[in-house]
Amino acid sequence: MKSLRVVIGSDHAAVALKADVAALLRAAGHKVEEFGARSEEPVDYPDVAGEVARKVAAGGAEFGILCCGTGIGMSIAANKIPGIRASLCHDVTTARLARLHNDANVLCMGGRTTGTETARDIVRTWLSTQYEGGRHTARVEKITALEEAPARRAER
Repeated sequence: MKSLRVVIGSDHAAVALKADVAALLRAAGHKVEEFGARSEEPVDYPDVAGEVARKVAAGGAEFGILCCGTGIGMSIAANKIPGIRASLCHDVTTARLARLHNDANVLCMGGRTTGTETARDIVRTWLSTQYEGGRHTARVEKITALEEAPARRAER
């Protein structure tokens, strides 16, 4: 696998997971830039998600990885940034399919819900899986169109 630029961020609930994943990425030869918590001192996950997602959306990195307690908050926040398809993955199957079918560009995991070895397997699978395209392209384009559509108030 070629060397990738990967940005990674976490809040305080997943600082250990972020450190482990960053070390794994560096050992594999990837260029890693870290954001967010460096200790268990509280950090707000939307701020970190925004930094990482904006960097990926602007082309400053091929991929982003976000970790918080469950990965849920990070995935919700990251998906607010146009151009981001953040996927919350719990195992290698969800990691593989997020890349293969959805062309996900940000991986989210939970530091309180995902074991270290599972997280390593998820990251390896996620980064090594190429987007399949084909029948999935129209669906990914529809996701992009949702970002471009003006927000509308629900009529009551």
